This record gives sequence, C-alpha cells and structure tokens, in this order.
Amino acid sequence: MTPNDKEAWRSQAEVSVIVLAVLCMAAPVAFIVPALPRTEPTVPSEPTQGPQRLVKNGVVVEFSLLHPGDTSGPPRPLMEGDEAEVRLRMTDASSGLPLRGLSPSAWMDLGHLLSDKADVQQECKDRVGVYLKGLVGIRPLIDLNSYYLLVLNKDPSISVIDPVVGMTGKTSLYTTVVLERPGADWVKSLDQKRLYVSMPRAGAVAVVDANVFRVEARVQAGEEPTRVALQPDGHYLWVGNDASEPARSGVTVIDTQTLKPAATIATGRGHHEIVFSSDDRYAFVSNRDEGTISVISIARLEKVKDLKAGPLPISLAYSPLSRVLYVADGKEGTVTAFDGARLEEVARLSARPGLGPMRFSQDGRWGLIVNPAEHVVYVVDAAENQFVHGIPVSGQPYQVSFTRAFAYVRLLDSERVEMINLSTLGRGKQPTVQGFAAGQSAPKLAGDLSLADSITQASTEAAVFVASPSDNTTSFYMEGMNAAMGSFGNYGHNARAVQVVDRSLSEVEPGVYSARLRLPVAGRYDVALLLDAPRVLHCFQVEAKANPALKKALGALEIEYLDAPARLVVGQKPLLRFRLRDASTHQPATGLEEVKVLTYAAPGRQRAEVAARELGEGVYEVEPSLPRAGSYYLYVAVPELKLKYGDLPYRTLWVGGMSQNQTKREEEARGPRAN
Repeated sequence: MTPNDKEAWRSQAEVSVIVLAVLCMAAPVAFIVPALPRTEPTVPSEPTQGPQRLVKNGVVVEFSLLHPGDTSGPPRPLMEGDEAEVRLRMTDASSGLPLRGLSPSAWMDLGHLLSDKADVQQECKDRVGVYLKGLVGIRPLIDLNSYYLLVLNKDPSISVIDPVVGMTGKTSLYTTVVLERPGADWVKSLDQKRLYVSMPRAGAVAVVDANVFRVEARVQAGEEPTRVALQPDGHYLWVGNDASEPARSGVTVIDTQTLKPAATIATGRGHHEIVFSSDDRYAFVSNRDEGTISVISIARLEKVKDLKAGPLPISLAYSPLSRVLYVADGKEGTVTAFDGARLEEVARLSARPGLGPMRFSQDGRWGLIVNPAEHVVYVVDAAENQFVHGIPVSGQPYQVSFTRAFAYVRLLDSERVEMINLSTLGRGKQPTVQGFAAGQSAPKLAGDLSLADSITQASTEAAVFVASPSDNTTSFYMEGMNAAMGSFGNYGHNARAVQVVDRSLSEVEPGVYSARLRLPVAGRYDVALLLDAPRVLHCFQVEAKANPALKKALGALEIEYLDAPARLVVGQKPLLRFRLRDASTHQPATGLEEVKVLTYAAPGRQRAEVAARELGEGVYEVEPSLPRAGSYYLYVAVPELKLKYGDLPYRTLWVGGMSQNQTKREEEARGPRAN
C-alpha cells in the first residue's frame, strides 16, 4: 500500500465513521456493535494473557490484564463477566526507574489483528483518533479514561451522563437507572463499584451496580430511610430512619457484603445525620427533635451514650485531624466539640442562631458551617477548636462541598456559587472569596430540594460539577476560570444532586497505573494505550473466553424497537412494536408469557404499566398510554427472566400538540369564524 493509498483509506475511514455515527443516532436499534472499516481480511493471532512488554521512545511498558490478586503464579483464564485489573508498569529504559506522575489513556474494544504489523498499529492510531472525537455511537466497549456524571432526579430515576461525549456538543445521556421510588440521598462504595440510594417512600435502599448502571438489589431499610452514610472501612452502610414513631426512629445498619440488615437501633425522634470516628470505633447519630446525639459502638452495634449539645442539633461533622466531633445547633447558634475517644465536651463556640450544614475540608483542618439567616459562613480551625472567620456571602448559603484547594458554597436564593480559597484561611489572614454562576435561576425556585449534595468534585482535583435544580442543568467549572465552561441538560428530568463515578487509570504505586473493570462480553480485545510525553501509542491484545454459566444465569435478551415514530401528536394511538432476541444465539425470544411495558412522562408523572402481546418471531406489540403532550420514557421488563425495568435499553417518545392537518380539520368542523 503506497502512502497515497493509505491517506485515501484514512479519508474514506473518517467519512465512514461519520456516516455510521449518523446511522446510530437515527436507527431505532437499541444495541451497538462496534465496527470500524478494514482494508483487507483480518488474520487473527493468539493473544497473550500474561504480561506483554513494549519498549518505545525510551519507555518500557509492561501491560497485563489479570484477575485481581493474580500477581504471581500462572494466571487464571479470563471469561466474560469476570472482574479484571489492568496494570501498566512504566519505567525508564535507561535507568529502570519508575515513571511517576504520567497521565496514560487507554481504551478496550473488540477487534482482530492484521497480519501486517505496520497496519495493525496504523489501525490502532486511527481508532484512538476516533475515540478522542467523542462521536455518538463510536465508543469503545471499555473506556479506561472515563468518568460518568450521575444526576439524582426528582422522579424515580438517575441520569447517567458521559461528559466526554457531551463536551463534543453531541448527546451526552449514557443511560438512565430506573428506581422503585424517588431517591432522597446516596453514597458510593469505596471502590466506586456500587451506589446506595435511599428511597423513603419504598422503605428500602436501592443498590446500583455502577459498572453496568442497573439496580442489582433492593434492601429493606426500615421506615422512612433518608440519610445514608458509609463508614470509613466500607463494611456497614448506615441508614437514618426518620420515622414518626419514636420506637422506629433511629438507624438501620446494612452489611455491604451480604446486603442484609445487620441491626436496627432506635436512637430518638427527628431527622438523623450520621458521621463516624476515623478509626471505625463509633457512629454518631443526631436526633433532631430529641435534642441529642447517640453514640453507637460499631463493634457491638449498640448505643453506648447520648450526648447533649443544644435543643436542635442540625448538623454533625468529624475532623480526622483533631479526632473531634462537632455539633452545630440551629436554635442556639452554638457549635459544641466532643473528644472522639473520651466522648466528653471540650469546647463550645458561640455564633448566631440559624446555623445549618457543616462540613470539613479534605485534610480535616477547616470546618465550615453555613448560616442562611445571617448570610454568613463560619470557619472553625480544628487545630484550635476556635472560630477564626465569619465570612459574609452574597446570599443564603445552604450547602458546602470541597476540592483540595477551595470550599464551594451553594446559595439558596441565587444562581451563584461562592468559592472560598482554603489557603487564605487562618488567624490573621483575610479569606479570598470569588464565585461563578451555575445556571440562570436560584435553587429555591425548584421547590423541595435534596439532602444530597448539588456540587461534586470532578475526576480531576481542580474542577466541579454543579446541579441547578431550577434549570435542570449541570454546570462544569474548572478552578481559575471566570465562568462555568459548559453545561449538560437533563432530558426532561428535574435534577436534584450529582455524583461522579471514576473509571480512569490511577497510579497505585510508583510507575504502576491501574484500573478495575468487568469484561462485558467474550472475544478478543484490542487495548489501545496513548501516552503524550514521552509519545507512546500502541495496541495490546487480550482475550476473554465465553462463560456458559453466565449466559444461562442471565437469560440475556437484546431488544430492537420497530417502526414507531419517535415523535407523535396528542390523540394519536400508536402501536409500538419491538423484537426480543436471545443475546447469545440472536434467535427470536418467543413464547414469553409476561412482557411488561412501563411508560411515564418526564419528570416521573403519569406512570402506566401495560402487558405486551406476542405477534410471532420474537416481535411484541403494545399500545402505550400517552395522554398528554410531553416527553415520555418507555421501558420493557420480562419478569419471568428476571429482567427488570432498566435492564434493557429504553426508548424515548415525544408527544407534541395537534398536527397542522388536525387543526385544519377542527377548524373546518367548527365552520367559518365571524369577522
């Protein structure tokens, strides 16, 4: 192949990629098979499971994909569904010293090898170029640089947004997690593989698999489960029960290994905030209407003491630096400090009534307490157990979040977010405050707000995402900028809180970069590695074998939506058809007796469930209930195969007003209008 031929092939490939992206956006097929153009038939070769070594531009790269813990001895074969660990060890070719502080990028996708080695790496380069463009529908099966933005909605759902795709100006909604009831609070597991979401109206906690973004379990969690908190070692999930009856008001403790309740402990009346000592010795639970803080032994799961810190304990915070518990009282306007080991009061600080949430910076040094009534943020120095600042802000502060360098203060009555530079805090210093707008209107205009944070740190240390509940958007802000760099829509849902699930490679030891993943399907994978400085671009190859037991257990189906327009008009009664196939054999899934369809209008109204009827050859038909104009979400479940709503890809439908023909017919029926 001549250089001109190769250049012509690359141009043709780019055109093909764009055409494929358009087809993926337009077609109703709800599954994507990654494919890229080839110039000649591929000749597969046997990939190696053990470490693979590359020397290029002065860098030695040792790549491996193994079961976690298989660092010595013969590696176990990898199969689809297995959890695996990618490890990239990078050293200097001359000195052998580890290369620290690099930012490698990597992608995994199904592929084959070309017999010509030069063409293999040229194809690898072309693939990486496509991935970096962020085209819709042309994404790798596994993106090892990615993170996902999760938005907790007012309706029973979680929007999962791919910011990488969204930054290109294309659609950024990756998927939607359907919940049984609306979520109140949520927390990630330490390894970010799970998300625990409290659902007060369901009396349960939803456990979301953050690898595939599906609800994997439902755990009974007592009456009115609201606040959720994960203790430092991750062993127990603590759920605050805001029950009206004193005997049922307290906490439910859930074992995160078995996903079963380990204890139910009554603590007192009122809403409960929960924090922990850094050594996992005690859990501290506030009882707002009781005016107490219950101390629970984590080892025995028993209440050992009640602390008194004022008539209205509004918030708790624990500093791992000073090992002191701080309790803010909203009525008296005091902050009481208790020694975390002796459980005795060591200081009582006086502010003004109206105190609200309190948080500590990531290093445990600075505690910030908001006072919406006074438009002030108070700062406690944990090293001294003293107030060092009362910082005025431009509105009513109601939430505080942190990056390493800044405290972000959300205002209730303004779209602005105030930023406090942590390096300017301390006795004798003048705090520096700046800010930016997140959205166009104040959060309080959205009505009821979530307990969960509306600000979260991005995958990098110096950036945040901010949810705007009244605008239903999420802004992205990088520190040092004068304004937010962009925003993401929420596709008809009402945003309440945000979280980030990070999937990117991280340096786990000097020169070793690692990430864990789950192999989604069997096949041969190309693993593309990109390093900017020094420049390295190379594709490794690994294989995952088929797992018959997994296929049998999943009863997996794939769905294809047929011949229904995405846009309808009010009064139109569409017959929606879809085809179900076995995911492993691709044969029609016939004879299913229980296929259900759920529709609801954004943001969660007009929920309706109907049964689908089989037409033959795996095609099923349903007449969904779409009574009013608006955006609708449609989900399919197959209970007999244990496929719940959200396990299969969903479909969106838009119902508009009357068409021009309908309007004309109605005008003709009414007769001529009087002049």
